[in-house]
Amino acid sequence: MTTATERPGGAAPPQASARQRGALTGTGTLLRFMLRRDRVRLPTWVLGLTALWAYFANAIGAVMDAESLAGMATMAANPVMALIGGPGYGFDDITVARLVAGFYALYLMLGAVLMSITTLSRHTRVEEQTGRAELVRANVLGRHAQLTAALLLAVVMNLLVAGLTGLVTLGSAIEPPPEAGPSLLMGAGIGATGLAFAGVGAITTQLSAFSRAGSGIAGAVLGAAFVVRGIGDMSTAQDGGIGWLSWLSPLGWSQQTAPFTLDRWWPLLLSVALAVAGAAVGYALQTRRDLAAGVLPDRLGAARAAAWLRSPFALAYRLQRPSLIGWSVAMVLAGVTFGAFAQPMQEGAADMPEEIVAVMGGTEGLLEGYLGFMGIYFALIVAVYVILSVQSLRGEEQGVRAEPVLATSVSRSSWLGAWTAVTAAGALWLLLLAGLGQGFGAVLGTGDWGLFGPVVLGNAVHVAAAWLFLGLAVALYGLAPRLVGVVWIVFVYGTVLSLFGEMLEFDRAVLDTSPFQHVGQHPAEEVSWVAVGILTVLGAVLVGAGATGFRRRDLVTA
Repeated sequence: MTTATERPGGAAPPQASARQRGALTGTGTLLRFMLRRDRVRLPTWVLGLTALWAYFANAIGAVMDAESLAGMATMAANPVMALIGGPGYGFDDITVARLVAGFYALYLMLGAVLMSITTLSRHTRVEEQTGRAELVRANVLGRHAQLTAALLLAVVMNLLVAGLTGLVTLGSAIEPPPEAGPSLLMGAGIGATGLAFAGVGAITTQLSAFSRAGSGIAGAVLGAAFVVRGIGDMSTAQDGGIGWLSWLSPLGWSQQTAPFTLDRWWPLLLSVALAVAGAAVGYALQTRRDLAAGVLPDRLGAARAAAWLRSPFALAYRLQRPSLIGWSVAMVLAGVTFGAFAQPMQEGAADMPEEIVAVMGGTEGLLEGYLGFMGIYFALIVAVYVILSVQSLRGEEQGVRAEPVLATSVSRSSWLGAWTAVTAAGALWLLLLAGLGQGFGAVLGTGDWGLFGPVVLGNAVHVAAAWLFLGLAVALYGLAPRLVGVVWIVFVYGTVLSLFGEMLEFDRAVLDTSPFQHVGQHPAEEVSWVAVGILTVLGAVLVGAGATGFRRRDLVTA
């Protein structure tokens, strides 16, 4: 038998008091706490993206003369360049400002997106996984306070990026000097894209009980947005009928503002609307789940495990399987789509500028040049998968899920080695799928089955570059886990050189510092098996260094 008692002074019980204060109680306190936690991470992201943009704006302004700008304008009219950069508004009367905003801003948008997705995951789902959110929620805290504070932090970070990139553009060495309005619009486009995917992250962090899965779903949405935008822009460059696809992508919305050409602010309302709608859906989903649980139910396993599941390799595979499935579907679809553009590329060779034809290997080798270039492009995408996979190891360690495994007979070397081996095999698998899809798409368009095998090989051999990034990420994780993010700097450096180095007329010695430059663009070029071997050995050596460091350091669980 229980008896209802009244608290002294007639005070309401704590539960009722919390309900009266509302679902957002404690948001300000949590936001201050998050800002303190990210006192290094926040300026690193913001200043890093700003510095990259300052490099783009000033370096291009310094090296581009009238003749170089004309060459870039003709190259940008090619569908491949539209895939890489965007629709190229104003390139018929090109200036340095229009070139920078229309061709390079896309990669700042991708950086802002990754910043937003990781911020939402770090301060919501990761907190629940580690049990810290339960301790915080034991205080007087509203149900939606943590998600709201994380969203506000993402807003602050994106506003800082938008403002600083706009100011950098305004003060950069560009001729003619850019005006304030278009410069701020360009920065606002970058920030708005980050905000849009903060809304996406608010939803995906509610779906699964694991941060890795939630971030993977958000990454899949980003990949789909990039592919849809790329198809639309490629169609626009060829005067096709599906250019409207660019308007289905949040990346395309910011590009449609066309700074320094059309100066349209209204497409940014679409990004803001997606951010608000995503936050609203995130709140609704959060009310439908328990703390540390996901909206999507966990699938019950079998009563008895198969014998092959008793190894660390099986554990690593089971943990990585959901993300591998998503990446696999994306790579096949992207491969078929971009392979199907091979025939229109060949048919339009007569109308293409001489510069782009020369870069692609000449009129006779244009088809092979395009397919070979796409091999490098897919290698860049797979390198992102590799880096994210290694970063998820920190989640396993900090979430105290690695410790119980290592308390058994599983050694540290076998645990880390199994995860690395599955990731390495996954990278090869994804590039093979991309090659199969691209080869099949090219065959459908051209009817030439002789392209199929070389295209598959041309994609697969680039796995050596992805393995090098795998080795670098594992080395940083084993030796200094807090510095794993440094590998993104190396990745951005290699990506810039691979995609834009020749356009910016960098010396060959500088271009060769990118890991993606050595294997060769097969079938347009012969495969350098020496480079494949060297990159693979370097990756293996770095993995060994990481394994040695991991054996000697303490586990980091907080």
